[in-house]
Amino acid sequence: MKIDRLIGIITILLQKERATIPQLAERFEVSCRTIQRDIDAIGQAGIPIVSRQGYGGGLSIADGYKLDKTVLTKKELQAILTGIRSIDSISKTTYGQTLIEKFANGKAAVLAEQDMILIDLASWYQDSLSDKIEQLRQAIFNREKVFFVYYSDKGESERLIEPYLILFKWAAWYVYGYCLTKNEYRLFKLNRLWKLKNTNLTYIPRNIPEGKLEFERYFQTEEIRLTALFDARAKYRLIEEYGPECFTVSEPDKLLFQRSFSNPEYLLQWLLSFGDRVRVIEPPELKANIQEHAKNMLRQDD
Repeated sequence: MKIDRLIGIITILLQKERATIPQLAERFEVSCRTIQRDIDAIGQAGIPIVSRQGYGGGLSIADGYKLDKTVLTKKELQAILTGIRSIDSISKTTYGQTLIEKFANGKAAVLAEQDMILIDLASWYQDSLSDKIEQLRQAIFNREKVFFVYYSDKGESERLIEPYLILFKWAAWYVYGYCLTKNEYRLFKLNRLWKLKNTNLTYIPRNIPEGKLEFERYFQTEEIRLTALFDARAKYRLIEEYGPECFTVSEPDKLLFQRSFSNPEYLLQWLLSFGDRVRVIEPPELKANIQEHAKNMLRQDD
């Protein structure tokens, strides 16, 4: 979309001293003429773009310029600042204060209200997570393949991928890319990914097929319809995770829970986390699986 590209160009020019029209055209995969029209549109919106010719030249935003209220509303500024602060929680570089000064010139009300929402995207592995995100960000920007060791329930494996996207979803960080080891688009959890290395081997971006960016499909298998009876002591967790309408009170201190799940491994681990506060009614194969896990756990103490 054009508006996304315009915001992207402004962001790049705010972060870098200058960029050339061919560089921007390559970055956004459009023609140089399209970028020139975008620059004209940005200028018409009141943002002064300076063009310098010759060696080391290019486009830049005029020195000392700050975005004003003719560009962004107060609510839009608050949303941007909240997003920036959330990215700062996992970034090696802090952009928050610098961009607050650029975006919020003279807007005391915006600065006063920016702390009403605080989003922390970090994990227990704060330092390593920040390093991974920075490495992957550079690799995506430079179109470079990356290598890493990946750990999953199937074991340990070495992977070489073309990274396309870093995303935060399902309360975790992932990198999405084309896995050259498996010859397929894959989603990799960053906390399971170690020994990350930039290979300095460039790649030509692929045209990602429609539907491949629907990330839920990477976790879906045949749906499992769960019917379970929870102890009332687990009520707070059911409400927290699935809302107050997810169960009915079937008998004193018992909550009847019915829901479909598409990830059998997640469902099993989720149920086991309740300990003796849940009894599975259906499906019978899930009951048997839980009983087998419980027996295996007891054998560990033998």
